[in-house]
Amino acid sequence: MLQRLSTILRRPIFWHGTHHHDSNDATKRLFDTVSSTVKGIQQINYVVEHDVKLTAEEKSKMKQFLIYRYDPADENDFPKYVSYYVDLKKIPPMYLDALLYIKDNYDSSLSLRRSCREGICGSCSMNCNGLHKLACIHAIDTDLTQPAYITPLGHMFVVKDLVVDMTNFYTQYKTIDPYLKRKTPKEGNKEYIQSVEDRKLLDGLYECVLCACCSTSCPSYWWHPDRYLGPAVLMQAYRWIVDSRDEYTDERLEKLAEDVKVEDCQNIGMCSFTCPKGLDPQKSMNHLMKLIEEYKERKIASATL
Repeated sequence: MLQRLSTILRRPIFWHGTHHHDSNDATKRLFDTVSSTVKGIQQINYVVEHDVKLTAEEKSKMKQFLIYRYDPADENDFPKYVSYYVDLKKIPPMYLDALLYIKDNYDSSLSLRRSCREGICGSCSMNCNGLHKLACIHAIDTDLTQPAYITPLGHMFVVKDLVVDMTNFYTQYKTIDPYLKRKTPKEGNKEYIQSVEDRKLLDGLYECVLCACCSTSCPSYWWHPDRYLGPAVLMQAYRWIVDSRDEYTDERLEKLAEDVKVEDCQNIGMCSFTCPKGLDPQKSMNHLMKLIEEYKERKIASATL
């Protein structure tokens, strides 16, 4: 029991149970999380063996995957890890390959999101051995003596198993108006011209696939997901602010300067550390905060004239 408890405490915290998006219901959400986690701890079979027929010798030649399983819609279910053993010689090297093999050959009830399998769509974001990554491009540790833990993105509502509710994340993304906005009318069907130098400013920004790995790794976002936009959304806000073709720069800065949409960033750096695309949200947010401060100074200066 103590060994299972130790394992649980090393894993990320998830929002279990009924969905509550009301920012005033934080206490209820915390209670749901704690009570569901304790419920899992109390179960004697918190780690459930899927195939109990495997011998110790057979297991020694295979990789153990401990996959988080939980269906909040089933009142008789509880959070747990289900143990699966996979022969790595039979599958390609990525975490998603193992998950699809398990789903196709062992347990079709396993729920997860995936689409492109090329690190482009951002669908298969999850926690792989303690890091939020895209399962399709994150390689499995081939050390057979150590299990591989696969869990949902941390601090998100669990819909089922590895699927989390992305509603709040996408709603926040929508608030930044993630598209080109112009004040001057377009001339015919001509494209908007951009210099090579201006185009380079978008490098390291446009590649974001909105997988939410960075935001769900951010402690500030854990505590204020209802107010703080998080590194992924803020980096995309910065992407449109520095786009030379956009003509709503000040309006965007004004909107971001409100409340704690930006200022709650504590420069911890987990966002850049975990980004599966190798981007640097922390650097982008530092630049964004500087632009906001400069905008505030300009606004004060113009008001005193």
